[in-house]
Amino acid sequence: MQIEILSTSGSRPVCTVDNLSQSSCIKDVKKGIYSQKKKLYPDRQSIRLEAKGKSLNDDESLSSLGLKNGSKLYLKDLGPQIGWSTVFLAEYAGPLVIYLYVYGRPWIFYGDTSGAPVSTTAHIAAACWSFHYAKRLFETVFIHRFSHGTMPIMNLFKNCSYYWLFTLFVAYHVNHPQFTSPGVLQVYGGLAGFLISEIGNFSIHVLLRDLRPPGTKTRKIPFPNGNPLTGLYNFVSCPNYTYEFYSWLSFTVLTQCLPAGLFALAGLYQMSVWAIGKHRNYKKEFPDYPKGRKAILPFLL
Repeated sequence: MQIEILSTSGSRPVCTVDNLSQSSCIKDVKKGIYSQKKKLYPDRQSIRLEAKGKSLNDDESLSSLGLKNGSKLYLKDLGPQIGWSTVFLAEYAGPLVIYLYVYGRPWIFYGDTSGAPVSTTAHIAAACWSFHYAKRLFETVFIHRFSHGTMPIMNLFKNCSYYWLFTLFVAYHVNHPQFTSPGVLQVYGGLAGFLISEIGNFSIHVLLRDLRPPGTKTRKIPFPNGNPLTGLYNFVSCPNYTYEFYSWLSFTVLTQCLPAGLFALAGLYQMSVWAIGKHRNYKKEFPDYPKGRKAILPFLL
């Protein structure tokens, strides 16, 4: 059985994959393309039934797609790829190093600061920031299970620029010798909110990890487990994003720093885009998906 592969750009012929059968799957097609076009390794390929159609899953069989000898499939080159874990490790390690460097009040930013006291709030903020990104690094290595192994390599530069530059922006102001701390109740109230949100975020990531057995792409409807912090699933589809926003909102309260608030709002915007998309996919994939859930903010969005 042969399948002709055409480019999504102008329907130009790419190659013909043979030695296939009705039981073969899209993963086999990708391997056949790669055997002829070494530049197009499987993670770089998006296989589609139509030039402008959606990408097919690797485990979909040719018979289930109605393909037969001589049928055509379309290939989109996704460009050079990089592993998700590599991207996450780079984008999370950077903020940890940058913030702690600025926390030390280097002369290149502040000049001679000898004798200028460092407020308790600045110490607490540095501990919170370090805890958050150390947790993210830990989750990347030991908790997360990715449904896709790679992403376009340009995401590395885009994501790192976002995290690293915002870190520099926030750290410069919070650690400035002229930084003015809010009152004690506000600081410790913000700290309590930050810690609860961080634990909640971690709880959701563990729940999601347990939904997907190792080495699989299984998808299930997530529901709260025995951990009360997972109860946010009763209200939203992406409580990990909700807790993430709550963490940075609490950090903003703790520091009363405008750059931290801008970081929280920028994160809320991007996570809302992701959450709305995931919420829509959940409802489309699962007919019995809970109807009362919002995407990211309970009762609102």
